[in-house]
Amino acid sequence: METTLVLIKPGGVSRNLIGEITGRIEARGLKVTGLKLINAERATVEAHYAEHSERPFFKDVCDYLVSGPIVALAVSGTNATKAIRAMMGATNPIEATPGTVRGDLALTIDDNLVHSSSDPEAAAAELKLWFPEGTV
Repeated sequence: METTLVLIKPGGVSRNLIGEITGRIEARGLKVTGLKLINAERATVEAHYAEHSERPFFKDVCDYLVSGPIVALAVSGTNATKAIRAMMGATNPIEATPGTVRGDLALTIDDNLVHSSSDPEAAAAELKLWFPEGTV
């Protein structure tokens, strides 16, 4: 059993895809153990993407994540991190397989709808950042 992080980005929230994305997660047999709709603090977003701080897209990604509400989800289950990564699809939606969230619902890399932790170690760090109060 492991827990991972999913962020539904502002584009997914504004397009009313919270239920669609959460429904896919639950239908897969994973359990939502934390969920909150928030306006992300810039400091949190910058800490989340700190490993990319020297890359040209860093400012734009941070600007986008603070541009509107996001949904932070803690998702638990067997192989949760790998399962979620597979469900979300390739980062670039044009390369994402049909049947994945990005493959079915997104069109651009700038608005690829979701973030998911890359591995269990990243998930642990990201969950502490987004759920400092803990999860269920």
